[in-house]
This record gives sequence, C-alpha cells and structure tokens, in this order.
Amino acid sequence: MALVGAILFAFYSVAVAAAWFFFGQSTTILGIAIVGSILLVGVQYKIGKWAALRSVGAEDMSEQQYPRIHQRVEALSRDMGIEKPKLKVARMGVPNAFAVGRKGAGVVVVSEELIHLLDNEELDGVLAHELAHIANRDVVTMVIGQGIASVVGIVAQYIVLFTGDNDLADFFLAIVVGNLVQFFVMLFVLAISRYREYVADADARRAIGSGDPLARALEKISRGNETARESKIDESNAALCIFGEGQGFLAKIVSTHPPMEKRIERLRS
Repeated sequence: MALVGAILFAFYSVAVAAAWFFFGQSTTILGIAIVGSILLVGVQYKIGKWAALRSVGAEDMSEQQYPRIHQRVEALSRDMGIEKPKLKVARMGVPNAFAVGRKGAGVVVVSEELIHLLDNEELDGVLAHELAHIANRDVVTMVIGQGIASVVGIVAQYIVLFTGDNDLADFFLAIVVGNLVQFFVMLFVLAISRYREYVADADARRAIGSGDPLARALEKISRGNETARESKIDESNAALCIFGEGQGFLAKIVSTHPPMEKRIERLRS
C-alpha cells in the first residue's frame, strides 16, 4: 500500500513538474496545475457519489420496514468509531451492496436481492465490510487515485500537442498517448482497490467476531451474480460494490476486486 501510494505521488509530482517545465516556468503555472488537479478530484468525488446513487435508483431505507438493519448498522458504526451512515435500498437486479462518501457523510446502499438472499449473520458481515470502507476512507482514496491518473493523462496529452507540429496527426497522437499513460497509472490505482477489499474483509471479520458469515455471504453473492439475468450495476459502479471480479490474467490485473476464492480463503484462515 505504501509503495503503490508513493508511486502514485511520484506520478503526480512528475505531472506537475512537467506542466511547469513545458508550459512556463512560473509559480502561476505551477499554482494552476496544483489547484486544477485538486478541483478535478473534488468534482469527480461529488459527481461520482451522485451518479452511483442515481444509477441504481437508490431510495432511503425505511427504519420501520428494515429495523434490524438500522440497529445493526448503528451498533457496528459505534464499534468502528464512525457516525451511522445513511442507509438506502435499491433494486439492482443482483445481490450486492456498496458504500459511497466519507466519514460523517457516508451512504451504504443494499440491494433488495441481497436482503432476501442472506441470513442475518451473513448480512451483518456485508454491512460491516461496507462500513469498513467508510471508516478507512477508501472511497476518497480511490477518487484521489483516479484524479491523479486523469491529471497525468491530461498533462501527457498537452505535452504531445505543444512539442509537436500541433496538426491533426499530433491531436490524435495526443489522445492515444494520454489514454495509454492514464491506463498505466490506473493499474496502480486498481492494485490499491484490490488491497483495500482485503482490508475491509479483515475489518469486517473483527467487527462481527468471525470471518465465516462474510465468507458464506460472498459465496451466495457470487452464485447470485452468476445466475442473475439483468443487472443495473454499470462498470463504473462495480468498483464500489462488494462483488466484482474478472476472469483470466488480464481481467484480474485490471479488476477492482481480488479473486473471490482468495477473499473467502483469507476470511476462513
């Protein structure tokens, strides 16, 4: 985690230094590059949270209809030292759950399919996992990582444009180079995402006293996603969910989640 974080910070530093070198060696250019990147991260955070909730049609979870979930989330939040997040429910077409926001302004969304699929102990494990993401500021960490990737990609595009002939060929070359550089940086961001899933699993195990309920829940969720005919979870939101993995070597290195079997093995070890 420290190594990947240091690499991401190095990418950001190189991008800012490149912007300062190529576009004018002045504190004004440097200030614009830094402030612009911070604003970009802020916009991504705000829009991403709103878009995630809207895309699945999340609605406020009634305390009268789901009293046990509210009670368990309140107790788990207290044990984890965070404020109780807002709870929402959605029909996602698949059993899943995700968290957005930060400490003090978090939201946990649970699908109706998940509530019907899991027993109480298994659902507690999933809720603890999502609360761990909020407690560990994982959503904010991922947004910062994605923001760094975007900044580095944008700087790479402009360097190609301003160092070439600024013609149509350079324009298309800039797009290609920018996307390749951004994809390369995102590989490190995705590595962080996979690591944070393991951490959230471990924190959930400590919170509920055992890893077996969450392991059973993951098994059921995996089978439920395999047999589901329709899912309202798009690719961008899949990164937030408790379930989401790829098959094959390439799919795994660009996946936001580690292999399910490894997560279950760790929970039961």
